Amino acid sequence: MTTKHKKTAKSPSRPINEAAIIKNLSLVSVMGNTVLSGFKMFAGIVGNSGAMISDAIHSFSDVLTTLIAWIGVKLSKKDADCTHPYGHERMEFVASLILRIVLMATGIGVGKVGVENIFSGNYKTLTVPSAIALVAAAVSIVGKEAMYWYTRYYAKLINSTAFLADAWHHRSDAFSSIGSLIGIAGAILGFPVMDSVASVVICIFIVKVAYDISKDALVKMLDTSCGEDYEKNLTEYVLSQKDVLGVDMLCSRMFGNKVYIDLEVSVDGNKSLRDAHEVAEQIHENVERQFSDVKHVMIHVNPAGSIAS
Repeated sequence: MTTKHKKTAKSPSRPINEAAIIKNLSLVSVMGNTVLSGFKMFAGIVGNSGAMISDAIHSFSDVLTTLIAWIGVKLSKKDADCTHPYGHERMEFVASLILRIVLMATGIGVGKVGVENIFSGNYKTLTVPSAIALVAAAVSIVGKEAMYWYTRYYAKLINSTAFLADAWHHRSDAFSSIGSLIGIAGAILGFPVMDSVASVVICIFIVKVAYDISKDALVKMLDTSCGEDYEKNLTEYVLSQKDVLGVDMLCSRMFGNKVYIDLEVSVDGNKSLRDAHEVAEQIHENVERQFSDVKHVMIHVNPAGSIAS
């Protein structure tokens, strides 16, 4: 039996500076959301738009969630130690769950006032927003969609679930601003209740994103299998290795954004212990080289025709 840890693989031709990417993602998100939320809050107050004020609160919550994502990613990159021998990758998903709570609370708060206005029936007393709120909604849509694509690209580059969740938060803000745009335009055209309807639409988008984020984080925290296709490809690769006569057992599990493998292989029973160990070592090295998301492999060697209980 042999077991081995390795550091996260990086491309030899174009090394990735994860620390710089994380810093830039956090800076762009915090600065962008601070500017956008400030402008939208100003436009909402001056333009008498409840939907835009709600949208501004949503954008400001992005500042907090980006800081949570940054802390989670930083903690997850810590090396393994005696207290956490398997590393700290799951801290990123703890951050994602905290982000989900913030999103859910924001969504419910945004929708509450809108629902109250809709069911009050006093539509004629509702204030009609002005054009500045409409401009703010358009600016928000463009700005947040650009931030979504920027964050998504670099989150995939460093394989960060927390920042990918943050990217979807940007897109949820863009969607909510579309709802604001429609609601504010409808209110200006003579349907004041549309501004409140927009607040409820924003709530729905926020809650949906919060659900998606929590579902993904929980799946990856609960040692979920990598799936039938992944295990099939890995089995075929192991079978192609020299001196491997069979794969008796293969189990995979997600640990944060990394994969752990438990593997039993059959080799010629007449091989010496040293030779069998060499076969296992070669499989180990080749699997980690071919499957870059694999962090840890445990291999047990069985004599051909006998499966260990």
